[in-house]
Amino acid sequence: MAHPQSRITPTTIGQPTPRNRITPTTIGQPTPRNRITPTTIGQPTPRNRITPTTIGQPTPRNRITPTTIGQPTPRNRIAPKSGVRSPGMSPPALRLSLVLLIDLARTSAAVTADSARLAKVGHLAELLGRVDPDEAEIAISYLSGELPQRHIGVGWAGLQDPPDPRLAATATLRQVNDFLDRIKAQAGPGSQAARKALIIELFAALTRQEQTFLSRLLRSELRQGALDGVMIEAIAKASAVPTVEVRRALTLRGWLPAVGAAALSGGVDALRAFHLEVGRPVSPMLAQSATSVTAALGKLGGPAAIEWKLDGVRVQAHRSGDTVRVFTRTLDDITAQVPELVEAVRALPSQDLVLDGEVIALRPDGRPEPFQITSGRVSSRIDVTRVRERTPLRVFFFDALRVNGADLLDLPGEVRHAALAAAVPSELVTPRLVTGDAASGEAFFKDVVRAGHEGVVVKSLQTPYAAGRRGAGWIKVKPRHTLDLVVLAAEWGSGRREGRLSNLHLGARDPQTGGFVMLGKTFKGLTDEVLAWQTERFLEITEGPTDGWTVVVRPELVVEIAFDGVQQSTRYPGGMALRFARVIRYRPDKNADQADTVEMVRSLML
Repeated sequence: MAHPQSRITPTTIGQPTPRNRITPTTIGQPTPRNRITPTTIGQPTPRNRITPTTIGQPTPRNRITPTTIGQPTPRNRIAPKSGVRSPGMSPPALRLSLVLLIDLARTSAAVTADSARLAKVGHLAELLGRVDPDEAEIAISYLSGELPQRHIGVGWAGLQDPPDPRLAATATLRQVNDFLDRIKAQAGPGSQAARKALIIELFAALTRQEQTFLSRLLRSELRQGALDGVMIEAIAKASAVPTVEVRRALTLRGWLPAVGAAALSGGVDALRAFHLEVGRPVSPMLAQSATSVTAALGKLGGPAAIEWKLDGVRVQAHRSGDTVRVFTRTLDDITAQVPELVEAVRALPSQDLVLDGEVIALRPDGRPEPFQITSGRVSSRIDVTRVRERTPLRVFFFDALRVNGADLLDLPGEVRHAALAAAVPSELVTPRLVTGDAASGEAFFKDVVRAGHEGVVVKSLQTPYAAGRRGAGWIKVKPRHTLDLVVLAAEWGSGRREGRLSNLHLGARDPQTGGFVMLGKTFKGLTDEVLAWQTERFLEITEGPTDGWTVVVRPELVVEIAFDGVQQSTRYPGGMALRFARVIRYRPDKNADQADTVEMVRSLML
């Protein structure tokens, strides 16, 4: 039975009412039972003793207007719900647009608790059906486990000791997100302390369930199975549009929250309005794997293009007039870091194009530098001119998504490549061989590997560009089996490795659950330098108490693993294990959601 002081009446926020109707008891207004003063975030209560700085109220540092959480503001007042109506439907009734953070926390808990995919979709769709368009991007982003702000500069340590929670949930989704914007905006001397103070202020305004949800979101730990596939289906269900339309729009826009907001507000018409836009990156097409060129040609069933697979950094170059922008496979803007590429694209005759390719650092003899050299050069933001002189980059393009203002995404591969060859000088095009002869293909593959490159990609001449997907029309072949796996934990070493976290627990991505399936452990291939680096990094991203031997970490670091095969095993939950796994390198250019899947690993089973 609830304590008399903590009972909440049915009219308080956080308790379900029919479609969020608001009773005469206003949000944040005191009720006879709870005696809560007008709801200001951070206002002192007997439990938290926070200074009376309210969320949104001006302080010497932020000077924000006195918007309090739980009170209507010009951004969250009652407004008609906009959206798509079927012919013959009566106009929707006016309703209060006030989605609370607690609504997302409860939905997240329900999604986590249900293992069935359809149930997860149902929970998400129900919540999305209640949000207004201006809240949809935030809701979809949060429930997908990412922040619209990407990072706000608050680390794990800053979330360790939250203040006492509130009893009643009053914080709206919009207000919380605006507050995170303020935290991210802190800069200069004292910014770290300011961010910490603001985090405490924010968390003091939240209930225990809201604190837990937001803490996991900020730590990138919201693993609830609401990855893109599930969320795409939920958006389709909530907006009554075909899933294929959501997927198509996503390939063109590249960011699911924006696509979802469009679907919820404008339906199919809004989704079909998305097009390839110069300056806005699309998710790149990815390749499946095969053990040989012969096997890859067999899968494609006819002549194909066999292209060099360079061990560089994937880039997408956009040009509109004299403006050139360059993005990575994770859609980050690296224009300022790759001036050579900008100059090369600006020199092309077409002033309206989007190209897909790779940048790589080459030695004077034409052989590639190690991946770490290329990656380090691309990530360097300081004194780029000097770094460029020391480590110049070469660009090789292998696909054209747009040339002279014409979108090419849906055209066959051979048509896109013809457009590429007409727009780009041959020295900037990735070398290739078009053949259906397995012997010729294998010989080409050996020549590429002998030249020091990673392998080849065998490409269908007919398939369109499957943006954001591992399309069946592209198949990569390497001289060894490799997988991109996620580090789940690490064990303290002994002997030469004593005092270092070394033995890595490796996992493949499970799209069905949104989690990871462990496939094995290894410390082979780790140099002293890498051991030192990863020990420091793991301790920064540890997920909590350890058993004294094993340190569990947030699943965010991707590592490339070589192995001799995959075999059945009862030792690990997935029923598989890697044979003779060894570390090749870490992949800072990849996120955990780009790691290889359980299905891909299973396809390599001995």
